[in-house]
Amino acid sequence: MTKKDTTHFGFQDIPIEEKVKKVRDVFDSVASEYDVMNDLMSFGVHRLWKRYTVSLANVRKGQTVLDLAGGTGDLTALFAERVGPTGKVVLADINEAMLRVGRDRMIDRGLIGNVTYSLANAECLPFASNQFDKVCISFGLRNVTDKDAALRSIFDVLKPGGQLFILEFSKPTNPLLSKVYDLYSFNLLPKVGKLVANDEDSYRYLAESIRMHPDQETLKSMMETAGFERCKVDNLTGGIVAVHSGYKL
Repeated sequence: MTKKDTTHFGFQDIPIEEKVKKVRDVFDSVASEYDVMNDLMSFGVHRLWKRYTVSLANVRKGQTVLDLAGGTGDLTALFAERVGPTGKVVLADINEAMLRVGRDRMIDRGLIGNVTYSLANAECLPFASNQFDKVCISFGLRNVTDKDAALRSIFDVLKPGGQLFILEFSKPTNPLLSKVYDLYSFNLLPKVGKLVANDEDSYRYLAESIRMHPDQETLKSMMETAGFERCKVDNLTGGIVAVHSGYKL
């Protein structure tokens, strides 16, 4: 098997065709406890990261937004408030269990008029070209097998003048913070996953997937190669998380 036939799943090399199923299995396992674990893993700071991203997006009434890899719908709810009844937010995810949890949460919040749902693979989005004013993918791109294909697909579905926002774990800019973060990710995080979600392996994979994700400058370059312009990076919490943004002009 050649390198071209394999991809990474955490720190493992696996056949490309196996990754989607393996990632799906991880999120099937953690879906019901996903929000609780997000709060525990980030000490609640993930909510601030998400609100910051939404504020950067500057969504207006009547716009159409794609919340890609939207999972349990945190960003969908924030976007739905901003686009209003004349706008639309599509909550899309490749994982049916996560999408089901997200849909139930939106219904519980009464967000039923301007939110729709799509079981979608980011690498080949099932939407018409030039459809969305904004696309946001939050903590999902690192799980995509072919990130370049996903960026091209996102570029296609954006309207001219539209924007992409990628909120994702990244590389800490301070060496000391990086060491502390590694200790937390590989020692404490899997143990918390075992205690709360009874799933140590899935949270070990999530920690490994963060380390395998492209760093800030590499991802910015990938966006530019896909056609995005005026790309920029906003580091949050010392670079533990970054928001990448770019325009389709």
